[in-house]
Amino acid sequence: MDAVDRQLIQALRENGRASYAELGRLVGLSGPSVTDRINRLEAAGVITGYRATVDAASLGLGVTALVGISLSDAADHEDVARRLRDLAEIEDCWFIAGDDSYMLKVRVGDVDGLERTIRRLSGTKGVSRTRTTIVLSTKWENRVGELPEEAAE
Repeated sequence: MDAVDRQLIQALRENGRASYAELGRLVGLSGPSVTDRINRLEAAGVITGYRATVDAASLGLGVTALVGISLSDAADHEDVARRLRDLAEIEDCWFIAGDDSYMLKVRVGDVDGLERTIRRLSGTKGVSRTRTTIVLSTKWENRVGELPEEAAE
């Protein structure tokens, strides 16, 4: 991946609906050259999809929390992950090292909704403990692809 690929990725992150011709103008390539590069980035798994970025609060999801999950000694990690997937309030789920086994990003409408979600999490087979941090404000998210040149090499 070279500097032009990084420019294309950044441009797509800023406007995933940009045409190949528009992207070509941004990076100094023809539309077909941009198409080839993007196809290669997709085939290599660098670009994994396209989606709309949505303001969660405008959907009535005004409370964001990070919830650490500790598992019981006998818990089946994959079974717990499958059960967590069934909770629509969980936006992201990471298997982590440290005191907790999983870290979840949860979005709900209000604190009562968060309480209900935490109760459901606590009652999930294999979960021994939860630890919740409420997000007061988000300064930025989704910075992948915005690394300085030297860090990306």
